[in-house]
Amino acid sequence: MEITVDVNGTSHTHDVEPRTLLVHFIRDIAGLTGTNIGCDTSSCGACTVHLDGEAVKSCTVLAVQADGQRVTTIEGLAATRADGADGMHPMQEAFMNCHALQCGYCTPGMVMASVSLLDEIPNPTEAQVREGLEGNLCRCTGYHNIVKAVLAVAGGER
Repeated sequence: MEITVDVNGTSHTHDVEPRTLLVHFIRDIAGLTGTNIGCDTSSCGACTVHLDGEAVKSCTVLAVQADGQRVTTIEGLAATRADGADGMHPMQEAFMNCHALQCGYCTPGMVMASVSLLDEIPNPTEAQVREGLEGNLCRCTGYHNIVKAVLAVAGGER
């Protein structure tokens, strides 16, 4: 099937097998490898992207379901800064400043989920952050600094 998906502001029109997952479309067709494949079972969240502004695990969405829609990946996140400045998104900066990553494999999905969480709950409590990110797994950090990073962005300007 021929589909067209806007990925980070660039239109990608390609023929795909109907069973192609969005994560494979992003990585293999759009050539953006920041979206990681962690489990292929929707358990880990490493593949989290924004589909028309909503966080989704791209291993659970068929590429044909994204036809005509807008996808934002970790590579396109900085372009969505509210202040129009170049560079990292405030959430990416907070992850760096709060030491919210170790191996980094979960980081793109965790950052995307965190941005979406703050879009839904602009000033969350620590408990709300922990609950909001429970669909994204990190095997290295223990989550403490990830929660600190999200709360730091919530308390500051985005």
